[in-house]
Amino acid sequence: MCLKKRVKKLRKIGVKKMSEKMVTEQEFNYLSQKPGVQLIKAGTYAMKEISPMLDQPGLKSQIIDVPVCTNENAIQMGYFSMQPSEDLEYTYTFLEIKVIVNGKIVVRDDQGKKYVGEAGDVFIFSPETTVIFDGTSDGDAIYTAHRLPEPSFM
Repeated sequence: MCLKKRVKKLRKIGVKKMSEKMVTEQEFNYLSQKPGVQLIKAGTYAMKEISPMLDQPGLKSQIIDVPVCTNENAIQMGYFSMQPSEDLEYTYTFLEIKVIVNGKIVVRDDQGKKYVGEAGDVFIFSPETTVIFDGTSDGDAIYTAHRLPEPSFM
């Protein structure tokens, strides 16, 4: 199965689950439920392998979504990790900010321009942007996204 079909399959799975289940904001355990400070210790959330979701056995990449708030402008945070493996194509339909915290993550846009993000660098992905996470990537990132959580990433 080609990469684009795998990504479409992942999106279909998520959309199908959401439409079948009628996912609402109240079904998630949001972090921001009361005023105060919260500290999330490293390792609190177990990451999920992306490979089985895309039926792409050669991909070595993990993700976890953590719901933050329920208001009209929902925000999501999560962790993303990628090890040298196959390329991963993804189309952002929402705003996402990804901060590289370890190693490097290499991204190519639909024009073929290459961006190398290293520890401390920040990627900003605008809606309707298709990128390819290069298989040479070997890094970790935290992200925030302007969307509800993706159930298959939780």
